[in-house]
Amino acid sequence: MKEKRSAGLLLFRETGEGPQVLLGHMGGPFWARKDAAAWSVPKGEYGPEETAFDAARREFGEEVGLPPPEGPYIPLGETRQAAGKTVTVWAVAGDLDPADAVPGTFTMEWPRGSGRTREFPELDRVAWFTPAEGRRALVAAQTVFLDRLAAHLGSDDG
Repeated sequence: MKEKRSAGLLLFRETGEGPQVLLGHMGGPFWARKDAAAWSVPKGEYGPEETAFDAARREFGEEVGLPPPEGPYIPLGETRQAAGKTVTVWAVAGDLDPADAVPGTFTMEWPRGSGRTREFPELDRVAWFTPAEGRRALVAAQTVFLDRLAAHLGSDDG
């Protein structure tokens, strides 16, 4: 079985009270009633025909519905999530209004075993978080990207 790989962009901005990061709440019925550890860096899977960086930019556009900001891009490396998927992330400074986001959708059978398919948003909302808030919101394996961004920015609030 081929290893699943995903790539994404962690958008950040500096405010008068320190940095903030843009995260997306995962869409679909499994995440609908969850908040803690139900948010993610906007990301998605890619195959061998695409580089991780190109996939990260494409997936940001698909998941958030807005073009990715121009660089410079800060490589934050990769991590392996609990289900075994390897995630590679770049950080990029930028700003956007979460109300402008128009997330892409995916289709799945729901309820399971019903034979009916429904469409759900990839991300049902996006929001800005301080690093401390983001740490509680993010799926556990992705919190390492907050640490790496904080190290890059020279702050201790990752």
